[in-house]
Amino acid sequence: MTSTVNAGPKVTPTHVDVIIVGAGISGIGAAVHLGQRCPDRTFAVLEGRSDIGGTWDLFRYPGVRSDSDMHTLGYSFKPWKAEKSIADAGAIMDYLRETVDEYDVARHIRFGHHVETADWDSTSATWTLGIRTDTGPTTMTCSMLFMCSGYYNYRHGHTPDIPGTERFTGRIIHPQQWPDDLDYDGRRVVVIGSGATAVTVVPAMADDAAHVTMLQRTPTWMVARPDTDALANTLRRFLPDRVAYSLTRTKNTLMQQFVYRKTRTDPEQIRRKLLEGVRAAVGPDVDVDRHFTPDYNPWDQRLCLVPNGDFFRAVREGRASVVTDTIETITENGIQLTSGDHLDADIIVTATGLELVTLGEVAVRIDGEVVDFADTFTYRGVAYSGVPNLVSTFGYINASWTLRADLTSIFVCRLLEHMRATGTTSVTPTLRSDDVGMPQLPWISDFSAGYIQRALPLLPKQGDREPWTNPQRYRADRKVLTHGTLDDGVLVFASTPARIPVAV
Repeated sequence: MTSTVNAGPKVTPTHVDVIIVGAGISGIGAAVHLGQRCPDRTFAVLEGRSDIGGTWDLFRYPGVRSDSDMHTLGYSFKPWKAEKSIADAGAIMDYLRETVDEYDVARHIRFGHHVETADWDSTSATWTLGIRTDTGPTTMTCSMLFMCSGYYNYRHGHTPDIPGTERFTGRIIHPQQWPDDLDYDGRRVVVIGSGATAVTVVPAMADDAAHVTMLQRTPTWMVARPDTDALANTLRRFLPDRVAYSLTRTKNTLMQQFVYRKTRTDPEQIRRKLLEGVRAAVGPDVDVDRHFTPDYNPWDQRLCLVPNGDFFRAVREGRASVVTDTIETITENGIQLTSGDHLDADIIVTATGLELVTLGEVAVRIDGEVVDFADTFTYRGVAYSGVPNLVSTFGYINASWTLRADLTSIFVCRLLEHMRATGTTSVTPTLRSDDVGMPQLPWISDFSAGYIQRALPLLPKQGDREPWTNPQRYRADRKVLTHGTLDDGVLVFASTPARIPVAV
């Protein structure tokens, strides 16, 4: 990666104990955990954009919402009190702003600080970050680097090369770059895609559009659920907020894991139940076998949540429809399908997915040597073999992101306290002699979603043994990340002599 951070006059770095990269849901949570568990440590949160929120501030497409319940997508330390548990982006941003205010996080955040490079110096056990700002390049140093920048490219989403796009006389929109001036009232809309974004956009646009068609190559597993949690709302009337929240969070976490395990052990039963629900929701006039029956098992890709059945209702009422086909070309006024059919459109929405990146596309070097993370093994899904004093948050694909984010933050705090207690300044996940040459397995196993499959060559590998795995099991992760021994023979702790100043 080419960087401009070394251009211009030399700037004296500012040093803090920990730098958190990203002020989205992960970074804000990390700041709170640090402030509570390591109150004497200095830290800064570097955010490349001009506001907090990450995903929830970036995406502006109609209906944007969570696809996980907020009792598990919310933080372990801050109860979700709103009635709706499947929340829209505005409610989530309100929750994040409350968190920033309540836990005094704002004074630690530096907006407009886009981290481009990270250089580790073994002689001083410090990271030096090259940062792009609106006023020019600058640098900061830290002892621990905590990457909370998410996993996808903020500059653009994934758009496949579709022939004929230059001929279309209407507008082609990717949800990640949704324009403020898009008027779809009374327009014919085709949404290309069948994932969570498409399932959200279609019913939201169908209220005002002339008609919305979801064009998919293959179906996606969908399930309708209420956007409120009746038990959570009942418990909150009789119990303190924190108690009610904790009980609901535990219940929902156990249910998520139970359903996921059932998809692994008895996929046919889950298939039948999901299809029964879809048939009842869309009515007899829709070909469920063709349009809603994927050729893979549930949770081989992420299950799409349909709050209150809004997507199914729009299809049943004729305001939206589903077409399963492939694109031959885009025409002047729509999409020509390989079947010979033509979809008329004034607006085309390419809900075709995300582009994943590794550690926010930061160029990482250790003592001058470039790190290719595809050549590393993951340490429990949170760190990387041979990379010192660096932890990153990557949430679950089979449960709420924040469940793993909370555990990762606690793990970082445990590392910091252990290093202080042992008088060490660096910690490096290191392959044992028996680990050298072990099989290189994908970062995520048994998950065929395109956005993951496209990125696998760039991501770290799993091994075939602990702790070089990324198991995607919350209960197991909670045990080892929050209580497991740190002196496990893999985390190598070391002390660094004080740097001797160089005479100039």
